[in-house]
Amino acid sequence: MWIRLFIITIISFSASQAGECENILSACRQHDLPWTRCYEEKTATCELRSRLSGFSRRHVNASQEVEMNPTHQHRAHIPSSALQRAVSTVEVQVVASVISSTYFKLSPPPKNRLKQIHRREGSVLGELVLAVKAGNISVRNLTEPIKLIFIHNKEINNGTCVFWEESAMENETGYWSSEGCRTNKTGQEFICSCDHLSFFAVLVNPDISVQTTDAGKLGYITYIGSALSVFFTFISLIIFICLCRRRPEKAVGLHMQLTGAMLCLHLTFLLCSFWAWLLQENEDSSVCLVLGLLLHWSLLATLTWTALEGFQIYFLLVRVFNIYIRRYLLKLSLVGWGFPTLIAAICGISGVYGKYTLQLRDAKNSNSTAHICWMSSKFPQKHLLTSYITTVAFPFLVVVFNGCMLGLVVFKMWTIRKDDRDFGSNSDWKNINKEKRKRLWKDSVTVLGLSCVLGLPWGLASTTYISLAGIYVFTIFNSLQGVFVFLWSVAFARKS
Repeated sequence: MWIRLFIITIISFSASQAGECENILSACRQHDLPWTRCYEEKTATCELRSRLSGFSRRHVNASQEVEMNPTHQHRAHIPSSALQRAVSTVEVQVVASVISSTYFKLSPPPKNRLKQIHRREGSVLGELVLAVKAGNISVRNLTEPIKLIFIHNKEINNGTCVFWEESAMENETGYWSSEGCRTNKTGQEFICSCDHLSFFAVLVNPDISVQTTDAGKLGYITYIGSALSVFFTFISLIIFICLCRRRPEKAVGLHMQLTGAMLCLHLTFLLCSFWAWLLQENEDSSVCLVLGLLLHWSLLATLTWTALEGFQIYFLLVRVFNIYIRRYLLKLSLVGWGFPTLIAAICGISGVYGKYTLQLRDAKNSNSTAHICWMSSKFPQKHLLTSYITTVAFPFLVVVFNGCMLGLVVFKMWTIRKDDRDFGSNSDWKNINKEKRKRLWKDSVTVLGLSCVLGLPWGLASTTYISLAGIYVFTIFNSLQGVFVFLWSVAFARKS
């Protein structure tokens, strides 16, 4: 231990005597100590002979706020409360500098994905890191956060403010963490509000954690599942058309409309993917624009008809009597097809659709792209707003509503089975147990079938934010949704 303290003392002494601020990084990286700690110590004592680009050091009063400007693109605003935490004297030395992100070596991600809640991945904005240091004490858990401003002149979809967290093992590696930092994007600026002082940066496209290999596997699963769904939904549509001719019931008509919307969704998705693959890096075409509109319209139509399925269950189980509505299916069709058409027309007029490019990162940190005819990446603000409202908020409301309807179905079934048990309490117990097992099996199959018809697999989208396995589960269930509807149609036909 005393040897380690002796080395630190020698390093600090040599820096205070002859160290120049221009050579701090090269000097610190030659020692066994973590270079980030060495850098913070030397920036406070290095010799600054002239103004150095990307480096700013000032002695200020601890009772006043201070703003540091190491470059024109980087600013740091430190409140007086943070300065008072850093020292116990009247004056405090504040250092702000800009470092290349290539000096920061990422450690491999942990196997337990629960430990990656605050860990972020992505490319550093401008490949520059802003280091802020005040005094000689580590400043954390500030009640009044410091503000860091990163100015850029590029069209960036999203970004997240992060700081450098050293690895537990002393191997000069670490990771970017967002804990204690909030991000606010205004025009050409990222404003980071953090409750501590450290090495800060902005990660561009940090939410994409799927590597290229996983993206390829997920792509194959999606294409195969969608192709199977197209085939089986087409057969299901024929089954429901035949049933509708034999007995024109409202439920059959609803299932037929939902199956048609789902057929359009999977077929259009395959066409959009194929056409975007043909385009590759070329500019958007009018065909891709139309296909993107059709894909969005099909998705909205599928979600709307699943909501109407839940509405039908509400009428059957809650309003048992006096549920006759004149031209009921016609009115439902106006909602089921009219609402998606209206939203798609508004989005089309505003110029939302086109080729969407998704940036992916492989294990070697090299970038690759994937394309689909959807909402154009050229207009990130329009894309984010429209996508959030129509593909996040609307499906969330549909899943919540239909989940409540499915819970109502389970409650009604439980009530009926409870009455049957009370009625048969004096009967033969062997026959009752056999009948109970049959009914339990039938009820379970009914609940699973209704879950698919009501679109509850869309609720698995929440698992994609937890783990990679959740992304696979969501992809498999939703790409094969047409197969599940086919099984439901077969069961429905056998029941008739």
